[in-house]
Amino acid sequence: MAEQPAARAVQVGYEPVPEKLEPNAIGVTQDTVIGMASSAPAGTLAATLAALAGAAAYGSGPVLLLCAIPMIIIANSYRRLNLWTANAGASFEWVGRSINPYLGFLTGWLMVVGYIIGTVAEVVVLGPAVLAVFGSNSTSQWAAIGIDTALCLVMLVVAVVGIKLTARTQLTMAAIEYAIIIGFAIWGLVWVIGHHHGTYPITSGWFSLSGVGGKGSLAAALLIAVYDYSLWDGTLYVNEEVKRRRENPGRAAMIAVALLAVLYTLVQVGLQGVVSPDRLQNNSSTAMVYVAGALGGAGWAKVMALAIALSVTAATGTGIVLTSRIVYGMASHRTLPPVLGNVSPRYRTPAVASNVVGLLIIAVIWVYILATSTQNLFSDVVSLAGLLAAAFYILTALATVAYYRQRIISSFMDAITIGILPIGAAGFLIWIMVKSIQGESAGQKWALIGILGVGILVMLAVRIIMRPQFFQLPTEHEERGGRN
Repeated sequence: MAEQPAARAVQVGYEPVPEKLEPNAIGVTQDTVIGMASSAPAGTLAATLAALAGAAAYGSGPVLLLCAIPMIIIANSYRRLNLWTANAGASFEWVGRSINPYLGFLTGWLMVVGYIIGTVAEVVVLGPAVLAVFGSNSTSQWAAIGIDTALCLVMLVVAVVGIKLTARTQLTMAAIEYAIIIGFAIWGLVWVIGHHHGTYPITSGWFSLSGVGGKGSLAAALLIAVYDYSLWDGTLYVNEEVKRRRENPGRAAMIAVALLAVLYTLVQVGLQGVVSPDRLQNNSSTAMVYVAGALGGAGWAKVMALAIALSVTAATGTGIVLTSRIVYGMASHRTLPPVLGNVSPRYRTPAVASNVVGLLIIAVIWVYILATSTQNLFSDVVSLAGLLAAAFYILTALATVAYYRQRIISSFMDAITIGILPIGAAGFLIWIMVKSIQGESAGQKWALIGILGVGILVMLAVRIIMRPQFFQLPTEHEERGGRN
């Protein structure tokens, strides 16, 4: 029997903010690409190719496929909750209205901080990379600032002008980026299979979770894999602008995760053996470009650098677009200043929120590059980006169980798909988080405490000063024969 979206309940004294963003602006294909761009495939692979190969002892493929299972389950949780109510705040609203409004606010806070950190982390590597490719001084601070700021301003303009322009831009960049990295992956795989000099041969260990010689660390490899997949959930934050807004964003999320699983596995397996393990680890910071150079020389290395630059550019654009939608969704419930919920009458985008987010990202970039004393602190924060994503994935999975609890106790299939599996996926991510936090430095642990602490202080200030009705809403669940 086809699942019917649950109608939004009418609360006494609670009136949902009318839809203001442009409805039916993009389709499921564009939305899928936005979700994939948020994960920044080429940029992410550039950062983790060597690390994952080392941690998994070249059993990277099975690890990535294993990690895709809980991610698909979590994506289905997003899909099911979006059938209930499609609001740009997504998990902020779902957690707040199904579990607890205070926990919902903290979920939104983690989403905003996670996306800003992820965007800045991508952008700050672009300036030095571009300068190095063109033979300039890659340590020039002001040149790097100029490149990074220009990129942010261009993508901010695109974000403000409209979701349709954003979607077209993302499709164009994605087509080029994916064609390049897939082409190199196939080239690399053929190169390794052909036993060219200097390659690392494929053995049965490549197809084992324990890796070559059983030397892989599954926990360490899964930590990296979770980071690789993180931020595919971007498909949901533009749900108010997608055709069939309740159904398509969740469908796009599941497609995005599935395509990312194929893409990450193909490229990781295709490129990790092109050079020896020692050479790969010695060039870990530029692994993708280095491997491309080993295959085809300096010219092809620049082609790979282009793919990474496109990935960073796309992630910057989606970072601004998606973060501003989350902020807009929270402001629509008056849990952030209402001005952030304003929509441009000309462009039908949250222009105020977009400008605030874009300028905040630029400000953080300037502070990071110019104040060298903050770089270690920021590096500690960046290492937590995957943990922040895991945290709001866990909360979303639990919100699914909370909202659909009547279905879970009345249907065997629902008990499996929206009960046992989301709880299992949440448990897996909790295990990942515990393992990760145990291995973090003191600075990273304090950074995590700081993020949570600031979030709690902001929440209390909003609750006391702005007094939004959101914090007074009773929790909801799907009706089955009447509300309990």
